[in-house]
Amino acid sequence: MIIWLNGAFGIGKTQTAFELHSRISDSFIFDPEQIGFFLRKIVPSEIYVGDFQNHQIWREYTHQGLQYVAENFAGTIIVPMTVTDPLYYDQTVGALRRGGLQVHHFTLLASRETVLRRLRRRGDGSNSWNAHQLDRCLKLLLDEKFAVHLNTEEKTIEAVAEEIAHHAGLELKPPTWHPILRPLKRLVVQIRHIRL
Repeated sequence: MIIWLNGAFGIGKTQTAFELHSRISDSFIFDPEQIGFFLRKIVPSEIYVGDFQNHQIWREYTHQGLQYVAENFAGTIIVPMTVTDPLYYDQTVGALRRGGLQVHHFTLLASRETVLRRLRRRGDGSNSWNAHQLDRCLKLLLDEKFAVHLNTEEKTIEAVAEEIAHHAGLELKPPTWHPILRPLKRLVVQIRHIRL
């Protein structure tokens, strides 16, 4: 089974992915962003376009990589990745489904103000690249193509993870961190995913 977490940059995909990972036995996080970073290193700057998703090879590697992992790993694969272009969605999520894989796709939603607050909390100011993508992402991801839509407004990461698990028919283990220590856990995840 694949759980794809979509949503605007800063919505909480990575935090939710790691919450699910810590509470689902035999789970693995597949991060297509790493394929994008790899492409930046191997593609000449003359032909590299600004967003790695615009490279057909990124969509092919993401699809083929997930297909390979799913065929060789019996557990749950969690994919935190923003995809707003319907064609790119079809070439990744759609292609996986056409290949016979069970893919549960969720788009995490929240108000513009909430996402900006979450971005600021992780160090992305209102002039960051992620903040500049916000209005585009929020508008495009409302399309029914990107359902199931989950409103994360005023919800904890634990509650969002539990809602996803319910939709996907998965049983979660109890949270691994005491409530007092959960902010520390989020900080650890955030520090591990700082892009330098």
